[in-house]
Amino acid sequence: TSSPSVPTMQRHGASGRPSGTDGFDFSYRMVVDSRYQRVAEGRSRLARLILVQALHQLVGGALLLLSLSKGKEVNKFAVLSAAAGLLSIVVGELGRRRTMAVLLRLYTSLSSIAVAFSVTCIIRSELFLKVMKQNTEAITSYEIFDAIRVSLGILLQMVVIATTTRLLQNMSPPKRAS
Repeated sequence: TSSPSVPTMQRHGASGRPSGTDGFDFSYRMVVDSRYQRVAEGRSRLARLILVQALHQLVGGALLLLSLSKGKEVNKFAVLSAAAGLLSIVVGELGRRRTMAVLLRLYTSLSSIAVAFSVTCIIRSELFLKVMKQNTEAITSYEIFDAIRVSLGILLQMVVIATTTRLLQNMSPPKRAS
């Protein structure tokens, strides 16, 4: 006995059409919500920002060690900034990889605290006193470099907050119209 032939749905001549389709199955294909694509892009952008923050923390840690090697007293705000910054990077990376909103919010808070400690460090430093007394000749290149580093950290933190906020908004389910 011979079995009836089954027509195949492959057309090799059509460009851009997947094999196995005749072009009329479009209504059955799944469409991925653009929100998921935005989440993936946000996670990717956040990965790059976390890397930049890690480099920023590395430079801050090196400057802290350099000041300690020169015999300066330990600046507790610099130590607190380094600790909060390191913890924020770990929490941020975990939150990013697992797409966990709680960890991403904690990351934003911790990294903001680290930046606040850095700013406090500059305000309480000799650099600030020298600027206030208009004694700019006494400002060292180390102090200028640290002030620039902290200023860039503030800008970086603003980008981190905006990126993380956008990511969290895209992660939350869309609101239904009532």
